[in-house]
Amino acid sequence: MAKQTTTEALKQWAQFTAEEIRDIEELQRQKRTSFLAAAFDKDILRDQDYLEFLSQRLSMPCAAPELFDIAQDIFELVPSELCRKYEAVPFFRHNNTLFIATADPENLLALDDIRFVTGMELAVHIATPTSIAVSLENYLKGEESGGNFGDLDEALADIAESDVEISRKSEESASEEPSVLEAASQAPVVKMVNLIIMDAIRKKASDIHIEPYEELFRVRFRIDGVLQEVMRPPMRLRNAIISRLKIMSHMDIAERRLPQDGRVKVRTPGGLEVEFRVSVLPLLYGEKVVMRLLDKSSLNLDLRDLGLEDSALEILQRAIIKPYGMILVTGPTGSGKTTTLYSAIMELNKQEVNIATAEDPVEYSLEGVNQVQVRDDIGLTFAGALRSFLRQDPDIILVGEIRDLETAEIAVKAAMTGHLVLSTLHTNDAPRTLTRLMNMGVEEYLIASSVNAIVAQRLVRKLCPFCKQDTELSQPVLDALGIDPATWDDSQVCAPRGCPKCNNTGYKGRIGLYEVLEVTETMQELILQRASVPHIHALAIEEGMLTMRQSGIEKIRQGITSAQEVLKVTA
Repeated sequence: MAKQTTTEALKQWAQFTAEEIRDIEELQRQKRTSFLAAAFDKDILRDQDYLEFLSQRLSMPCAAPELFDIAQDIFELVPSELCRKYEAVPFFRHNNTLFIATADPENLLALDDIRFVTGMELAVHIATPTSIAVSLENYLKGEESGGNFGDLDEALADIAESDVEISRKSEESASEEPSVLEAASQAPVVKMVNLIIMDAIRKKASDIHIEPYEELFRVRFRIDGVLQEVMRPPMRLRNAIISRLKIMSHMDIAERRLPQDGRVKVRTPGGLEVEFRVSVLPLLYGEKVVMRLLDKSSLNLDLRDLGLEDSALEILQRAIIKPYGMILVTGPTGSGKTTTLYSAIMELNKQEVNIATAEDPVEYSLEGVNQVQVRDDIGLTFAGALRSFLRQDPDIILVGEIRDLETAEIAVKAAMTGHLVLSTLHTNDAPRTLTRLMNMGVEEYLIASSVNAIVAQRLVRKLCPFCKQDTELSQPVLDALGIDPATWDDSQVCAPRGCPKCNNTGYKGRIGLYEVLEVTETMQELILQRASVPHIHALAIEEGMLTMRQSGIEKIRQGITSAQEVLKVTA
């Protein structure tokens, strides 16, 4: 006979009325919580009944942690973010056993996470949600609501006092490998690496840089496009930490002379899965590790949410619904080109179309899209993938980057033979993309006939909504932006200030600045004449194109970003 679920057992044990069950289930649906928690929140299940039911069902002892005088060092064994997330409070320690009071003792994932972070065995006690909340309020007063995941400084203190020993033999010595492997598997090193990763996820960093120097070992996060130093681990743990990351990424820890690449997927205590693309590069004083976060949950693939002005969005949408032609997205590395391309692809991703992409690398897996990882080392180039696509009956083709004439010519011909092609180039603005294709050797008539639209973009940081402050632009700033003071309205203009929510930077998140050039019949005539960039630029503006500078000025006017950000990325 199958064991009753907690919900079934509680209904039978508590003898709820039909009306009470309806009320509990309604709250359960609203809050997306368990039946037990909903019954408690609804005040239908009282504190004593909550403890009695779980204690009888699980044969576990109960505790009231709010009545204990819990030592601070005990409480700090579990990161505050985990305490909040899992409604759990540590209240006593005996040797390697940590006594935990929790309102959800059946959450095995939570208990496993706490074991993983602390490296200790757990003695689990049942407590009511009220009891847990009071304890947390007593010990976590003054902390920001977002939590301080991992308490990195405390982790460093733990490690400094640990017994981990790292061999000081030459890095070239093969006999060092076992000791480094052992050190990389020690609980303090594992804990530190875990905390670095989780802190980066919490702060929404895009990259983690772990860098060894002669007398310095530091960790930096790239947050909203800017690198920020977050910690300096002890030098003696350098090899162990780097080896731990290489083990996680399935790399060869014995190879320290050549660059290596790998991937690792981690799962946060909240159940979020985040993938990292990991690159290891040998430097003068050790190996540098860069980890790119690929968090699909934070990926916004809606063209309407990217920051395009209405007129630019209309041009782009008009271009992507055409059955054939080419759409090019340009900008420097890290300017959001992949997100724009993926957003366009998802707009077109219907059951009746066949979409194929060639990418280097494939950053995110898209359901319903046939994605190919380009591998130059075995001859699978962009051009080779494109040729194969044309034999696969595609409707839409995405080419990660047009790097050479061969790829450009195949892409153009595909666009002219009934396929919609999307790709990227590295140019400074939209008009220069047309001349770049000409300079690569693509014939003018092919460019004029195949290109539908060109999107040039940059990313700027958004002002923190919690602390931005009203301001007025000075005359020198207005002059630098090319704004006529007589037509300028300062009413919504803001400047950065800084608060705990944005790590005192004044900025939180990023948004795109766009210029979208539509290839009209008049523009086609200029292309056929091999017109210069200024002529193409002038006609595009005449036909309604907003430049990236104008896009930035509009976002300054709306209080979304600052003048300094726009001046930094536009000319």
